[in-house]
Amino acid sequence: METWLVLLLSYLMIFAARVTDMSLDVMRVLLLTRGKKGWASIVGFVEVTIFIIVLNEVLQGGLNDPGKVIAYAAGFGMGNYVGSLIEEKLAVGFLALQIFPHYEVCESLKNLLRKERFGVTELTGQGRSGPRSILYVLLKRKDLNRALRLLDEYDPDVFYHVSDARSIHGGIFPGKRIGK
Repeated sequence: METWLVLLLSYLMIFAARVTDMSLDVMRVLLLTRGKKGWASIVGFVEVTIFIIVLNEVLQGGLNDPGKVIAYAAGFGMGNYVGSLIEEKLAVGFLALQIFPHYEVCESLKNLLRKERFGVTELTGQGRSGPRSILYVLLKRKDLNRALRLLDEYDPDVFYHVSDARSIHGGIFPGKRIGK
């Protein structure tokens, strides 16, 4: 086989393996933050195995081949990007959505969210201008875009805050049957 073809295949292998190992790294971190230690350990094992094999390929013969270094670095960057895309698609876990609606629309917004089968808890807080209702919604990550679309259609200027919810127990979620 031609020397240039062997080099090209070597660069592509380094790039692809690094994309894979960095995508796995993103998934491992996600699993750890979700409390899935066993799965994170398995993914970490595969990730490090790929990493060692690729690093060995890059370091063979010293660092005299800048193409290998570029393929390695490019794979690292692309792997982070691909890993984040995979994480978005999997949408594993739960989020906490805090909504601070205007007083006049709070009741109807709460009813709209409940009609769409989101569990809503209303709290009272104290804002700069006086008492304020806060709607607290725990939701699956995969349902976030739907909830935000509802908010945007209902009141494009509503203030809200989204944060991670590491673990939950119970609650009402779209698709989950509500007991008597």
